[in-house]
Amino acid sequence: MKLTVNGTEHEVEVDPNMPLLWVLRDEIGLTGTKYGCGIAQCGACTVHVDGQAVRSCQVAIGDLNGDVTTIEGIGNPETLHAVQESWVEHQVAQCGYCQSGQIMQAASMLEFNPDPSDDVIDAVMSGNLCRCGTYPRIRAAVKTAAAKIREA
Repeated sequence: MKLTVNGTEHEVEVDPNMPLLWVLRDEIGLTGTKYGCGIAQCGACTVHVDGQAVRSCQVAIGDLNGDVTTIEGIGNPETLHAVQESWVEHQVAQCGYCQSGQIMQAASMLEFNPDPSDDVIDAVMSGNLCRCGTYPRIRAAVKTAAAKIREA
C-alpha cells in the first residue's frame, strides 16, 4: 500500500484493516501521534487527511483516501506552526500526552475557520480530552493562533 505522509510517499506491506495510527507509529516511525483510547473518543491520535482532522485509530489504512499530515509535518523547531507557537506562549502542556492531537485538531479548525468564537472553539475541541485540565489555556492558545493566522 502506498500513502503520502508529510509530503513523503511511503510504501508499506500491512493488512488493509490496520489502523492508520499503527502504520504511522510502527511502520513509518512517526511517534508524535499518540494512542489514547482506540475508539476515537479522546483525540490523542488526531492527524489530518487532506486537511481534515481525523482520528487515526479508526481509519483503516485500506480505506485511506488522501494525504496525511502528522504533528511532525505541520512545523519544525525553526519555524513553528502558529498553533504550536501559541501553545508554547500559553504554556498549554502539562503532561503533554494529548497535545499533538489537540494541536492537530486546532490547526485543522483554523484552516477552515480562522476567526472562531469561543463556542466554536469549545465545540470543535470538545472531542480532544486533556486529563490535566488545561482547557482554558487551550482556548486562549487557539485564539492567539487564530489572530496570528489572520495577520499572516
